[in-house]
Order: sequence, then structure tokens, then C-alpha cells
Amino acid sequence: MPRFRMTVEYDGTHYVGWQRQENGHSVQQALENAILSLTGETVSIRGAGRTDSGVHALGQVIHADFSRSWAPYKLRNALNAHLGLAGERVAVLDVLEADESFDARFSAVRRHYLYRIISRPAPLAVELKRAWWVPKPLDHERMHEAAQQLVGHHDFTTFRSAHCQATSPVRTLDRLDVTRAGDLIEIRASAQSFLHNQIRSFAGTLKLAGEGKMSPADVKAALEARDRAACGPVAPPEGLYFLKVDYADGL
Repeated sequence: MPRFRMTVEYDGTHYVGWQRQENGHSVQQALENAILSLTGETVSIRGAGRTDSGVHALGQVIHADFSRSWAPYKLRNALNAHLGLAGERVAVLDVLEADESFDARFSAVRRHYLYRIISRPAPLAVELKRAWWVPKPLDHERMHEAAQQLVGHHDFTTFRSAHCQATSPVRTLDRLDVTRAGDLIEIRASAQSFLHNQIRSFAGTLKLAGEGKMSPADVKAALEARDRAACGPVAPPEGLYFLKVDYADGL
């Protein structure tokens, strides 16, 4: 069976998350419905990572096996047509034929996420549900300094959801940078894998650092406490974006 690798983007606002669920419409279900509508096949797709309700993606990667071959550009265009007809806020950006050994989740060597904060007194209009509005001033340089305390190989129990299903809280965080352009503050995180709510927990804690309520040393102490109570508030989902995935083939 031919295997296809696809890069997709989606607006997570009106979905219950990436994974198919009984309590509402998911991004996975939207894509599987489009495949069913196009091919008549019930196909189960695998994504490189799960996202919660309200979280967006600019470069989620999936794979799916089809019963017959397709020209990649025709498959992309046809799936986008069916997604559009269904009113979905999901788009297939590109399609590649893949070896049967490729797995969107297990072949990934690094995942990249973006968290967006808009720090200004006025509420959001155009960016509503696209970023976290913080009306208080934030010191992004202090946030970046605090973020560097989290980079490296650590036990991230403090920044892990109580519902996280990972067998170990230990991860290697390759990057956690905070930059600013006008009112927009961006937090960029890179690692092979992340724990449930890890980046949103980072963002909530770094916000406290930006407000002067936590020092970089406090953030380091929170990490070393290995205690969920030491974490700042979990930032809202609408500021989080699944940015892209790296694979060994560089594609």
C-alpha cells in the first residue's frame, strides 16, 4: 500500500484537539473524513504530535496508507477541495510519497513550537484566539534569561500536566528563546519530544518572570523542585502553534 507523508496546517479554535474523540470534532477526524469522501476508504492517519483544543498548527506532519497510488499534487489538491467543501479550517500544504518505514510520529527527530503573547493595554481584535493577550508590560529580556534555566536535560515534572501519559518526565530541551517585535513576544521551543502542557506551562511561568514576579533563579528553583505546585499558571491554548517537525532525511 502506498504511504503518503503530508504537512498540514489548521486553526484549532473550533476543534477538540488533534486526536479523534467522542466528545467533539477533531482535526484528525476532519482529515480522515476528507480522505473517506475522496477515496471511499476508511483510513487511520498518524500525526507527529497531539495538540489540545484551541492549539494551532503551521506544520503538523501526518502519514497515511492508501490502497492505490496518487500523484502527490493531485492528492493535495483533492483533499483540500473536500476539506473546503466540509467547511474545515484545515489545509494540506504538501504531499510526498514515503517509504513504508516512515512514521510521522516515531521518525521525528525534533519538534518545534511557537507561543505568541501580545503585551499591550488594548484587547485583541484581529489576533483574538491567535495569541495570549497580556495587558501588563512584560520584560522579554528577563523572560529569555529565565528561559535559559530550562534548556538542557532535566526532569520536567514541574512543567508536566497531571494528566500526562508519558512514562518519564525527563526530556532534553534544545531551545527556549524569547524575542520581541513591538507588542508581540514570541517563545520558540525545540526538542525531540515534549510532555503534555509543557510549553504552555513554560509560557505561564515566563510571563511571571516578565512581570517581575519570578527571577531566573526562581524559575531554576521551580524546575529543581519537581513539583507541579511550583509552576506558574498554564498559559491558554490559543497562543500555541505546532510549528514544524524535523526528520533525518531533512525534508
